Amino acid sequence: MTKLFWSLLATMARQAKVNFVQKTRHADAVQEQFLRSLLQTHQNTEFGQHYKLSEIKTIEQFRERIPVQPYSSYQPFIERMANGETNILVPDRLLYFNLTSGSTGRQKLVPVTKRSRRAISQANWAAMGFAIDAARQRGLSLGKLLFTSSAKPLGRTAGGISYGPVSTSDLRLSNILTRQFFAYPWEALQISDSFARQYVCLLFALRNPDLKIIGATFPVLALQLANYLEQYADSLIHDLETGEIASWLSIEPDLRASLMRHWSIAPQRATQLRQIAKVEGRLTPILAWTNLSLVSTARGGTSNFYLQRFPQYFGDTPIFGGVYAASETTFGISWAFNTDSVIPAIETSFLEFIPEDQWETAQPQTQLLSEVRVGDRYRIVMTNYSGFYRYDIGDIVQIDGFFEQAPLITFQHRQGGVISSTTEKTTEFHVLQVMQILQQTMNVLLENFCITLSNDQIPDHYWVNIELAPGYVLDDPVTFLSKFDTILKSIHPSYEAKRQDQIPSPRLRILESGSFTQVRNRLIQRGVAESHLKFPLVSEDRNLLEGLKVEQEVQLTGQEQDDCSLSKAHTNLWLQSKLRI
Repeated sequence: MTKLFWSLLATMARQAKVNFVQKTRHADAVQEQFLRSLLQTHQNTEFGQHYKLSEIKTIEQFRERIPVQPYSSYQPFIERMANGETNILVPDRLLYFNLTSGSTGRQKLVPVTKRSRRAISQANWAAMGFAIDAARQRGLSLGKLLFTSSAKPLGRTAGGISYGPVSTSDLRLSNILTRQFFAYPWEALQISDSFARQYVCLLFALRNPDLKIIGATFPVLALQLANYLEQYADSLIHDLETGEIASWLSIEPDLRASLMRHWSIAPQRATQLRQIAKVEGRLTPILAWTNLSLVSTARGGTSNFYLQRFPQYFGDTPIFGGVYAASETTFGISWAFNTDSVIPAIETSFLEFIPEDQWETAQPQTQLLSEVRVGDRYRIVMTNYSGFYRYDIGDIVQIDGFFEQAPLITFQHRQGGVISSTTEKTTEFHVLQVMQILQQTMNVLLENFCITLSNDQIPDHYWVNIELAPGYVLDDPVTFLSKFDTILKSIHPSYEAKRQDQIPSPRLRILESGSFTQVRNRLIQRGVAESHLKFPLVSEDRNLLEGLKVEQEVQLTGQEQDDCSLSKAHTNLWLQSKLRI
């Protein structure tokens, strides 16, 4: 990437950031103008005529006329659009359908148009501007990127419209300019086989010792890439040394031929990497690319569990959240390194917030950007150019402050990420906090975990299913389980109240190494998009972990439960200092 090219991109990104920041000073007015423009654009669609969008003049009229609705309300319209019908939810020609991951429910199709892409692109450029300025403040520079998601669609609808994960949509609809970011030829991202694609991307990236950015949709995918680098270091170095691309990789012949035209021998780099691996005993991203400036991946929610393992692979490289987005829209723009909160993408969607006391209401009263309160939790409702109007996506966020006149929001969990033995509603956010504390206090690292429910008693007990990270042993599983129970009580009052006489004591299952990889592969085989797989940290699916080998099962005795109760006061004091509760 030439200095002139990067200077041009940096100028564009920083200007996008400046424009965005100016608009956050008038966030409500910008949101109102966005909504007016959208309603005018969509007024003659079938949906627009049914709800008489042309007659809506104010935000209040909009909220009165159109109900808060889930995806199921839009599904019949979208199925007709997939079959080729036009002017249903949007007036514009469809470019693509984003396919949701399906990790937390049925997969959904999301219409993508030139207009909806332009709105999302504005948010992406602003996020890039924030990243550039944050890097400059640290004396860092940005450059070539390693990002291994597929650019190949999964298929076509009956109407002939391509569909696939949102990352595929972003890549396929990107322009030639932004494709220059990648540290490898475009053909590498079109390899169908996931492992082969990641291997080839790593191989080309390793030629460049000055790689600056590693990107991954979710942190677990960045860890997977790091594991591939470590596991296949010898083969990758061999290919650098010989000018080959491993013959055993499953690569389409035409793509292999094209890639070989871009490939050449790199013996000096191979020698350098072999020496690093010999001295360090392994090859990790931070060892391979010592000038790495940032890792860009999702932050907040379940991501933070996996971010705890980043230092062993990425050192103290800053982590930038990029954008808080789903297949349906981009909700927020990251504004600093190592920060979970984002600024609402006020020109990408019209946003409303359902306060916690309205979550069980059929038609809840919503609040606007300026009406939310710091510290409170809300469910997001959005309206955008993909044809969704007051769509309740089920994301739960917390307000952490304000940036100018726009609230800072942090994603916590999806509405469906909840389990209940009775009616306690334990969320992913609850168990994430517990596991973060347990790893610190018991000096153990988990590869993954998932809390499920038993199916052999009423009420059900919790199964605490864990897989230890390589090289770690849980010396005292009984204490681990006891502390799980104690800490969950301390941060989750409903669980504490119902554990007294309703919910049975939890039980622990230590699973064999590789167990969660098996579950991951099962989900992918069911059609969940690999690049967007969000593994649940709590699940009511009693069959999710079926057939996995259990190395040890643990349950609490009466005495251990008494000891657990006696230590609760001490635990509360410790939690207040760590969690500020």
